[in-house]
Amino acid sequence: MSLLKQLKAYAPYNEQEANDKAVMIKLLEKESDIFTRENEVAHFTASSWLVNKEHTKVLMIYHNIYHSWSWTGGHADGETDLLAVAMREAMEETGVKTITPVSEDIFSIEILTVDGHIKRGKYVPSHLHLNVTYLLEADEAEVLHIKQDENSGVAWFTLEEALEKCSEPWMIEWIYKKLNEKLRNG
Repeated sequence: MSLLKQLKAYAPYNEQEANDKAVMIKLLEKESDIFTRENEVAHFTASSWLVNKEHTKVLMIYHNIYHSWSWTGGHADGETDLLAVAMREAMEETGVKTITPVSEDIFSIEILTVDGHIKRGKYVPSHLHLNVTYLLEADEAEVLHIKQDENSGVAWFTLEEALEKCSEPWMIEWIYKKLNEKLRNG
């Protein structure tokens, strides 16, 4: 199913998701380069809430740009299968080899602001990430590896610890708390 059909079928969890869904659909219908970083205003990204099999812990990375513990994820870079993007990014960023989707359905949507920053020696202007999040599972026993060009830590945290470890108030309040609530409410 196309991303447009998935988004149209997605039932928003709250007002933030309802508003973001409308904007994402509008941009997806109008913008030709919405899946690449060539669109310097807004482009699609995919993230995951990567949990253990019991759904009591989340695997997070210490993000070098944001200086915070965060979920895994990255740019679509032309790929329109955002579940595949989320899974690939989770594997690359954590070193975990076996990751499975709890569901192939979208778990969460959010439009994220990204402040201007330096990446690989080049300035990247402020822009928006039209983010689609998937609920993925991994085995806690798998060996973890840092992806040094992007993160400087990989660790499992309880759902509550994930909120405590993050140093980005907006992400805690609007995203991670929501993801935990959705996880607990099934």
